[in-house]
Amino acid sequence: MSMPSALASREAALALMQSTSLARLAAEAVEALILSGELGPGARLNEALLAQRLGVSRGPLREALRLLEEGGLVRQEKNRGAFVREIPLAEAAELYELRAGLDAAAGRLLATRIGAEQLAELRALTAAMRSVGEAEVDRFHELNLAFHERLVVLAGNAALLETYRRTTRLLALFRRRNLLAPRAIPHFAEEHAAIVEHLAAGDAAGCAEALFRHAEGGRARMLADGELAAR
Repeated sequence: MSMPSALASREAALALMQSTSLARLAAEAVEALILSGELGPGARLNEALLAQRLGVSRGPLREALRLLEEGGLVRQEKNRGAFVREIPLAEAAELYELRAGLDAAAGRLLATRIGAEQLAELRALTAAMRSVGEAEVDRFHELNLAFHERLVVLAGNAALLETYRRTTRLLALFRRRNLLAPRAIPHFAEEHAAIVEHLAAGDAAGCAEALFRHAEGGRARMLADGELAAR
């Protein structure tokens, strides 16, 4: 291979790497807009406006939307463009069933390997939950998400974590799902505290069962709220 040919090949490879990196960064940025609710379910994703907002060309943005379609957050319609997916109630119920199993698996794993520092971290989160006022629904919701995410991270299974994150991202699209009623906050805080005590005792079966029941309770509330909204 001649020197100019080798240089051209390296330049092409570098351009491909830069384009791929830009696409992934753009995908992360659009995902953040979707999960924050700024781009709601059913919203059309205007390529020109998004490209301008993110400071990328249309090529990397289109690749970003393709990546988000693979992840289940975006749907593409021929001759119409890309849209934020809308999750129907039946699919959300199935996702909750999957999440219940994932939570239980994470709890079973973590109970056999958790250390003192990790226990202290989870207890700090449950203490924060107990301190939340009954009207601070958004704050409790943030702590709830942080608790479950951290528990799965600490379980130390990369495949489990990847599946869990994909599932929770899809559930975030279900905007009609149950939001925490203020009167329920103390009850949920105690459920989380009980989960941590199962972990502290090394009770893998008890922790798995508590996490499964906790997630199934969320599924039941979501279904009840979905049925009411449909009337």
